[in-house]
Amino acid sequence: MGIVRRGVVGGACLLLALTGCSNSSSGGSSGSTTGTSPSAPANAPNHLVIQSFTFRPTTLPVSAGAVVTVTNADQTAHTVTADGSGAPFDTGIIAPGHTVTFTAPKATGTYAYHCTVHPFMKGTLTVR
Repeated sequence: MGIVRRGVVGGACLLLALTGCSNSSSGGSSGSTTGTSPSAPANAPNHLVIQSFTFRPTTLPVSAGAVVTVTNADQTAHTVTADGSGAPFDTGIIAPGHTVTFTAPKATGTYAYHCTVHPFMKGTLTVR
Protein backbone atom coordinates (compact mmCIF):
# COMPACT_ATOMS: atom_id res chain seq x y z
CA MET A 1 0.00 0.00 0.00
CA GLY A 2 2.87 2.41 0.78
CA ILE A 3 4.34 2.01 -2.71
CA VAL A 4 1.01 2.79 -4.39
CA ARG A 5 0.48 5.87 -2.22
CA ARG A 6 3.99 7.16 -3.05
CA GLY A 7 3.28 6.62 -6.75
CA VAL A 8 0.05 8.62 -6.58
CA VAL A 9 1.70 11.43 -4.61
CA GLY A 10 4.68 11.42 -6.98
CA GLY A 11 2.39 11.62 -10.01
CA ALA A 12 0.48 14.52 -8.47
CA CYS A 13 3.75 16.34 -7.78
CA LEU A 14 4.86 15.80 -11.38
CA LEU A 15 1.60 17.27 -12.70
CA LEU A 16 1.96 20.30 -10.43
CA ALA A 17 5.56 20.82 -11.55
CA LEU A 18 4.61 20.62 -15.23
CA THR A 19 1.71 23.02 -14.72
CA GLY A 20 4.00 25.48 -12.92
CA CYS A 21 6.42 25.46 -15.86
CA SER A 22 3.87 26.55 -18.43
CA ASN A 23 4.68 29.81 -20.19
CA SER A 24 2.32 32.73 -20.56
CA SER A 25 2.80 35.79 -22.67
CA SER A 26 2.51 39.27 -21.28
CA GLY A 27 3.53 40.81 -24.57
CA GLY A 28 1.45 43.00 -26.85
CA SER A 29 -0.11 42.12 -30.14
CA SER A 30 3.22 42.24 -31.95
CA GLY A 31 4.63 39.25 -30.12
CA SER A 32 3.67 35.70 -29.34
CA THR A 33 5.31 33.07 -27.25
CA THR A 34 5.41 29.33 -27.27
CA GLY A 35 6.81 27.33 -24.40
CA THR A 36 8.90 24.55 -25.87
CA SER A 37 12.25 23.03 -25.24
CA PRO A 38 15.26 24.37 -27.18
CA SER A 39 15.24 23.31 -30.81
CA ALA A 40 17.09 25.80 -33.03
CA PRO A 41 20.89 25.98 -32.97
CA ALA A 42 22.44 29.03 -31.33
CA ASN A 43 23.86 30.32 -34.64
CA ALA A 44 20.55 30.09 -36.55
CA PRO A 45 19.24 33.26 -38.20
CA ASN A 46 16.82 35.26 -36.05
CA HIS A 47 17.83 33.23 -32.99
CA LEU A 48 18.74 34.77 -29.65
CA VAL A 49 20.19 32.68 -26.83
CA ILE A 50 20.21 33.72 -23.18
CA GLN A 51 23.19 32.13 -21.47
CA SER A 52 25.28 33.11 -18.44
CA PHE A 53 23.06 36.19 -17.93
CA THR A 54 23.97 37.44 -21.42
CA PHE A 55 22.03 37.84 -24.67
CA ARG A 56 23.90 36.13 -27.52
CA PRO A 57 24.46 37.74 -29.91
CA THR A 58 24.34 41.10 -28.16
CA THR A 59 23.13 42.72 -31.41
CA LEU A 60 20.78 40.64 -33.54
CA PRO A 61 20.04 41.80 -37.11
CA VAL A 62 16.62 40.71 -38.43
CA SER A 63 14.25 41.57 -41.25
CA ALA A 64 11.19 43.69 -40.53
CA GLY A 65 8.36 41.52 -39.23
CA ALA A 66 10.58 38.45 -38.86
CA VAL A 67 9.85 35.78 -36.27
CA VAL A 68 12.61 35.84 -33.64
CA THR A 69 13.32 32.71 -31.60
CA VAL A 70 14.64 33.10 -28.05
CA THR A 71 16.12 30.19 -26.09
CA ASN A 72 16.75 30.53 -22.36
CA ALA A 73 19.79 28.33 -21.71
CA ASP A 74 20.21 29.68 -18.15
CA GLN A 75 19.02 28.11 -14.91
CA THR A 76 16.77 31.07 -14.10
CA ALA A 77 13.88 32.90 -15.77
CA HIS A 78 14.47 35.87 -18.11
CA THR A 79 12.58 38.17 -20.48
CA VAL A 80 13.36 39.97 -23.72
CA THR A 81 11.59 43.32 -23.35
CA ALA A 82 12.01 46.35 -25.61
CA ASP A 83 13.04 49.53 -23.79
CA GLY A 84 10.66 52.47 -23.39
CA SER A 85 6.95 52.93 -23.10
CA GLY A 86 4.79 51.20 -25.67
CA ALA A 87 7.51 48.57 -26.15
CA PRO A 88 7.03 46.84 -29.52
CA PHE A 89 7.99 43.42 -28.13
CA ASP A 90 8.04 41.60 -24.80
CA THR A 91 8.38 37.84 -24.45
CA GLY A 92 7.10 37.74 -20.90
CA ILE A 93 8.85 35.34 -18.54
CA ILE A 94 10.86 32.61 -20.29
CA ALA A 95 11.39 29.62 -18.01
CA PRO A 96 14.83 27.99 -17.88
CA GLY A 97 15.36 25.63 -20.81
CA HIS A 98 12.41 26.98 -22.77
CA THR A 99 12.18 28.59 -26.19
CA VAL A 100 9.72 31.32 -27.21
CA THR A 101 9.14 33.40 -30.32
CA PHE A 102 8.10 36.97 -30.97
CA THR A 103 7.56 39.06 -34.08
CA ALA A 104 10.10 41.80 -34.77
CA PRO A 105 8.72 45.31 -35.37
CA LYS A 106 7.76 46.13 -38.97
CA ALA A 107 9.48 49.51 -38.79
CA THR A 108 13.20 49.47 -39.51
CA GLY A 109 15.52 50.78 -36.84
CA THR A 110 17.47 49.85 -33.74
CA TYR A 111 15.53 48.57 -30.74
CA ALA A 112 17.30 48.32 -27.38
CA TYR A 113 15.96 45.64 -25.05
CA HIS A 114 16.62 44.27 -21.58
CA CYS A 115 15.59 41.52 -19.17
CA THR A 116 12.99 42.83 -16.72
CA VAL A 117 14.10 40.28 -14.12
CA HIS A 118 17.79 41.25 -14.50
CA PRO A 119 17.89 44.87 -15.81
CA PHE A 120 21.67 44.77 -16.25
CA MET A 121 21.15 42.36 -19.16
CA LYS A 122 20.91 44.42 -22.35
CA GLY A 123 20.89 43.82 -26.08
CA THR A 124 19.90 45.37 -29.40
CA LEU A 125 17.56 44.19 -32.15
CA THR A 126 18.46 45.80 -35.49
CA VAL A 127 15.50 45.67 -37.86
CA ARG A 128 16.42 46.17 -41.52
